[in-house]
Amino acid sequence: MALILVVESESSLKARLADALRKSGHEVDLCSDGRCMLKHVSEKSYEVALLDATIMVNTDIDLIHFTARRHPRTEIIMLAEAEHIDDALEGVRRGAEFYIVKSMKMADVAMVVQSALKRREAGQALDTLQKASAENLVGTDAGMRRVLELAAKVAPTSSTVLLTGETGTGKEVLANFIHQLSPRRDKAFVAISCAALPETLLESELFGYKKGAFTGAISDKRGLFEEADKGTIFLDEVSEIPLMTQVKLLRVLQDGELRRVGDTETRRVDVRVIAATNKDLRENIRNKTFREDIYFRLNVIQIRLPPLRERMDALPSLVRHFIDKFNRKLDKHVTGIDEPAQVLLENYDYPGNIRELENIIEHAVVMADNGLVRSADLPEHVSAKTLRRALPDRSASEFISLDEMEKRLILDTLTRCHGNQTIAAKKLGISRSTLWRKISKHGIKLSQFETAPPD
Repeated sequence: MALILVVESESSLKARLADALRKSGHEVDLCSDGRCMLKHVSEKSYEVALLDATIMVNTDIDLIHFTARRHPRTEIIMLAEAEHIDDALEGVRRGAEFYIVKSMKMADVAMVVQSALKRREAGQALDTLQKASAENLVGTDAGMRRVLELAAKVAPTSSTVLLTGETGTGKEVLANFIHQLSPRRDKAFVAISCAALPETLLESELFGYKKGAFTGAISDKRGLFEEADKGTIFLDEVSEIPLMTQVKLLRVLQDGELRRVGDTETRRVDVRVIAATNKDLRENIRNKTFREDIYFRLNVIQIRLPPLRERMDALPSLVRHFIDKFNRKLDKHVTGIDEPAQVLLENYDYPGNIRELENIIEHAVVMADNGLVRSADLPEHVSAKTLRRALPDRSASEFISLDEMEKRLILDTLTRCHGNQTIAAKKLGISRSTLWRKISKHGIKLSQFETAPPD
């Protein structure tokens, strides 16, 4: 059901439109002039607005612009007599989606409205995708684009999803993204870390309990599966669920049934399950700490989130996003990051992934003066670890010259830049001609690197 506004000066047509749309299951508000439309749009958000083209051209305020400013996703459809098509086209030029003639059959009008609603839904999905991009999931790298393509494909279904990947790669953000693109978006999204609670508490949190089931159970309590009924539950660190609790989980996954702790009554729930783990569940199965039948139930669709070190092309946009975030949160005015600090960030390996990068940038924004993040503003462990990677292992007997260290640094930078000399020179803080001289000096063969895009 959608909320639809009909703005039409002819009473009989307005009544017929309202009747047809209500029979299609929609809620309809009616207006006869522009002033009424302005009032309604100011108070409510409509999925679709049907607007009489004659009213539009005879109202001083641009009704289409006014509506779009307040509700960008409202689909506006012009209504026009055949002899006033020019007025309808003017509405399209101002931002309406298209027009229909008033002589159209009411069944066809309802079909056009339904198409507009589908288009609106697709637009909302795009908005969600763009929001996910801003929420540190997406960079320019193909790996994460593929992750989101898979997520968008599985979202409209009720299939169980298993998200794998290292700690800090954004699994809960992706789970919420899937939920927001699903038909369950208007219902609850409930998240729980299965490692955060002891076994006795985890079971009662997931499935609820009956009054008197244990000391302190002074009343019946619904569990998170019941809270998520008709919605989505996100089980983070699912590998940490104890074996006895896994038996109950299996019943929910298989039959949609559960029993509260201490209860004999079986309850049915309709819940979409998204689970996540940073462990190899097959190894847990071999160690007999995870049930194989649970694994197969959870692993219907598996999506792996790549670690940050595999998607370093995304680093600049992620850094910019976190700088903007902490500028707002901390009332700072950091405009960017200088080249040496950028090089340190690009050569760090991020064992904590995006979550660690977020903490690093928060630290840097707090420390930054004069509107720019510099090397000294980064946490000490970032610069220290980056420098250790560039230096030889001090535990080894090898001693190298400055020339050899320079050669290693150039080789490492060219490898990271896929042989692109312009980018490598910029990262090294030297001109391209200087880099070329050093490449020749050290006898570095460019053919060993992956083919890079043209400079």
